[in-house]
Amino acid sequence: MGSFLVLYGSSEGQTAKIADRIAARLRGRGHDATAVDAGALETDYSLADFDAVVVGSSIHVGKHQASVRSFVDANAGALAALPTAFFQVSLSSVGDDPERRAEAARYVEEFLEDTGYQPDRIARFGGALRYSKYGFLKRLLMKRIAREATGDTDTARDYEYTDWAEVEAFTDDFAAFVEGRLATGPSESV
Repeated sequence: MGSFLVLYGSSEGQTAKIADRIAARLRGRGHDATAVDAGALETDYSLADFDAVVVGSSIHVGKHQASVRSFVDANAGALAALPTAFFQVSLSSVGDDPERRAEAARYVEEFLEDTGYQPDRIARFGGALRYSKYGFLKRLLMKRIAREATGDTDTARDYEYTDWAEVEAFTDDFAAFVEGRLATGPSESV
């Protein structure tokens, strides 16, 4: 089977949790999958050993993680040559509000336009409110944002909005796409 890199950028850990779940799901399908925090990467990280790459980033104040942006910029050529998927994690993807969903889609569109990155699959997942990890000012800011986004303003607890079935469906879809590509690749035609 194939070798997958699941690269992510996370602030409070929800994107890391999703990346780990994606990697575990890929391993469950018989693939080699490694989840790596983009912020911990060496600048000359090579994609040569991977058959496919999944890139994930959380959104904070309308911006993707700088480490993910740097990775995509630095590896544009390698990413263009491989099957890739991109997932975004944000509160804008929580619920059915069309305006918030459009906002989440805009974040993805802007990131892809700015970087020139063209993934084969894209997903937008709801994130989490980690009040327990926020400092005083961030807790106040997130409470105000949450009031509009989810209504979950009790700062004595954390909230998770990720639809895990959606994460698994995205992973399975991308894995099937890559499996199809690997089956038709040069190594199989010998």
